[in-house]
Amino acid sequence: MAETVWSTDTGEAVYRSRDPVRNLRLRVHLQRITSSNFLRYQPAAQPGKDLIDLATFRPHPTASGHRSEEEEEEEVVIGWQEKLFSQFEVDLYRNEAACQSPLDHQYRQEILKLEDSGGRKNRRIFTYTDSDRYTNVEEHCQKMTTAAREVPSFLVERMANVRRRRQDRRGMEGGILKSRIVTWEPSEEFVRNNHVINTPLQTMYIMADLGPYGKLGYKKYEHVLCTLKVDSNGVITVKPDFTGLKGPYRIETEGEKQELWKFTVHNVSSLAQPEEEEREQRVFKDLYGRHKEYLSSLVGTDFEMTVPGALRLFVNGEVVSAQGYEYDNLYVHFFVELPTTNWSSPAFQQLSGITQTCATKSLGMDKVAYFSYPFTFEASFLHEDESADALPEWPVLYCEVLSLDFWQRCRVEGYGAVVLPATPGPSWSQVSSGKRCGACWTVWKGSASRVPFTMCW
Repeated sequence: MAETVWSTDTGEAVYRSRDPVRNLRLRVHLQRITSSNFLRYQPAAQPGKDLIDLATFRPHPTASGHRSEEEEEEEVVIGWQEKLFSQFEVDLYRNEAACQSPLDHQYRQEILKLEDSGGRKNRRIFTYTDSDRYTNVEEHCQKMTTAAREVPSFLVERMANVRRRRQDRRGMEGGILKSRIVTWEPSEEFVRNNHVINTPLQTMYIMADLGPYGKLGYKKYEHVLCTLKVDSNGVITVKPDFTGLKGPYRIETEGEKQELWKFTVHNVSSLAQPEEEEREQRVFKDLYGRHKEYLSSLVGTDFEMTVPGALRLFVNGEVVSAQGYEYDNLYVHFFVELPTTNWSSPAFQQLSGITQTCATKSLGMDKVAYFSYPFTFEASFLHEDESADALPEWPVLYCEVLSLDFWQRCRVEGYGAVVLPATPGPSWSQVSSGKRCGACWTVWKGSASRVPFTMCW
């Protein structure tokens, strides 16, 4: 039993291509099936008889008039932004008084050339390109739902007014580039075009004139077969999707004489030849090579290599805070002592530093000075044995906390030492502070400054 297989999925399909969009070719096939009245009043199928296959059914000419093959079925191959004129446009642009814009005059000249060369080849299938007035109107009148009585919301109205296409840049007046960073009195059009970020795109509509016999060229019979949108990133949006292995799409006209049409849209873009692909691969390879050389020139090639058998130590530290000291206006003087055995540092490396003078803030019962002073240094250890037991000594960080009085005199508030962490990664070290009293060492009553370290090698 033969059954009709229609494609009901008319949603958008998104593709991405690196090839120029001008190489895109579509084959559109349009065919009249039959009148809906014929389908409506067909008697019920009798047992043992097959149903009519509407996908392949072709009605016979009636006695009222001869229906030509061009009226019943049409197939055209359309390129990207290729203009095919409709009967309405041909009748319109024949009248020179109807031409208002330079594009209208250009279309008039093209139509006159077509008539001189034998007329246009298409009958029902035609196109609206990105520069046509229909495309502009359609962008502002798109529906967001399939409801017959759709009430657009505020957001829908705003988004419908945003033209997602390349705007003409007219900033040159009198040779002076006018650029406004702040627009103090924005217009409504300015707000509509700039309140959202949109990717510019180009649009193309493949249309069909489904008017009855002898009534071609009426706007009310125009129907959209396929919508194509391409942005600058090579993203191609097709609505509905290419037919492929699916069944044809159907259109049922409205009015007194309802008719049923089917159409298919196939991608027939020519494939690249092997030599073209090879040439393209060479171009991309050369482009990537030049880009790699450009990045290498920015980075440079003067990288210092580590001596074989050497350990490179990189320390990133920060003097965070100090609290519990008697006086205000504190600062910290610190330096790193490297063991004399097999340890060294670059000649330009500073192994000491001094923080800024910091006033204290009350934190509960204590007064805290926040330094947030970062420091960094590097050192290397050279030894034939790379095991952990071959490191008899490790660098030590010494800190001295001082204060500045009213007469700009420096007072030693405390001092301490800490062995740098031997494990890579973030770690916190509490520096024990002390004060010299005679020939002995006593721990200062205040808590010491904390020094965070990040070790890497």
